[in-house]
Amino acid sequence: MTDTANPNLRFGAFLAPFHALNENPTLMFERDLELVMLLDRLGYDEVWIGEHHSGGFETIAAPEMVIAAAARETRHIKLGTGVRALPYTNPFMVADAMVQLDHMTRGRAMFGVGPGALPSDAAMMGIDARQTRRMMHEALDVIIPLLEGERVTAKTDWFTLDRAKLQHASFTRPRMEMTVTTVRSPSGAMLAGRYGLGLLTLGGYSDDALAAYAKNWGIYTETAAANGFEADRRKFRIAVQMHISETREQALKDISFGVEQWGGYARDVLPLGPVPKDVTNVADFIVGNRRALVGTPDDAIREIAHMQEGAGGFGMVMFMCHDWADWAATQRSYELFARHVMPHFQGQFAGRQNSYDDAATRQPEFRAAATEGIAKATEEYEARGKQAS
Repeated sequence: MTDTANPNLRFGAFLAPFHALNENPTLMFERDLELVMLLDRLGYDEVWIGEHHSGGFETIAAPEMVIAAAARETRHIKLGTGVRALPYTNPFMVADAMVQLDHMTRGRAMFGVGPGALPSDAAMMGIDARQTRRMMHEALDVIIPLLEGERVTAKTDWFTLDRAKLQHASFTRPRMEMTVTTVRSPSGAMLAGRYGLGLLTLGGYSDDALAAYAKNWGIYTETAAANGFEADRRKFRIAVQMHISETREQALKDISFGVEQWGGYARDVLPLGPVPKDVTNVADFIVGNRRALVGTPDDAIREIAHMQEGAGGFGMVMFMCHDWADWAATQRSYELFARHVMPHFQGQFAGRQNSYDDAATRQPEFRAAATEGIAKATEEYEARGKQAS
């Protein structure tokens, strides 16, 4: 395998989540928490937890509650809202809750924001989905100064703040890490650049997708510079659908458990239609069109290196969490990735391999020394025995 080590590359997961309609929701909440605990034990850096209110599959309505619970059961993993839909709540309430979470996690909480992924969510609250991006901008205009301890007065057609100020200062100064989600549209990149926030991209890893990511990063860089911020690729996160097994054949067999059910949701409910209506074999479509990375650890290493080159570099690669495989195979996928893929990029294999090679090269010398040492010790022992007699 070509050396593609990148010690600055970090690893995480984006937990929307996606759970089939025939699964017990109570147990799925428990499963989501178990997954975060597993990722923490395996050494993943971050997990981002979604907010959705309709559609049946993406079942977490309050990511802050999951983060608060997970913070008590984990040691080091950072926990982010992935993402908080800003148009759905008064921005003062959102900022206040996130500062509390910043304290409760002792600085491990991260704040991901977006306009809301599902138009069906907005419709139930009487919100025009065509206005949500504008509303997100207006919310961020007041949330950021609130998080930084300022007093804010503002009035829009959907909220009013009158000399509002949070009663708690942020635990993380000047405020917690924040990021904006994007898929292909440049709007997320422009918004993130405007405020100097991180950029979290969701999508596949086809050449077209990677070119779009690179273009959006260019937009982000230009917008950030125009607003006095320096673009930092460590803040650039890319989430990809992945499943890893010992062989490609086993990986494909694993995902036959649930990929078609996910495909139905992607086809029937998700507004951007990641699976077209005429697709009859979801597994073939997502693998063949590089919408998902399904294979071995070596496949993951090769494709992630390709993604880095195609996108121009990024700071984190993340699993898009799903139930394509059963729970045992899903856990195994994350474990194989942590054992073989993460240390490859972190440069943890090179030192051990060098040590092995050095020892192997000098083995004849060391073997001779060991043999001579044993012979000498034997002679000395026998000599002491003769003197004693």
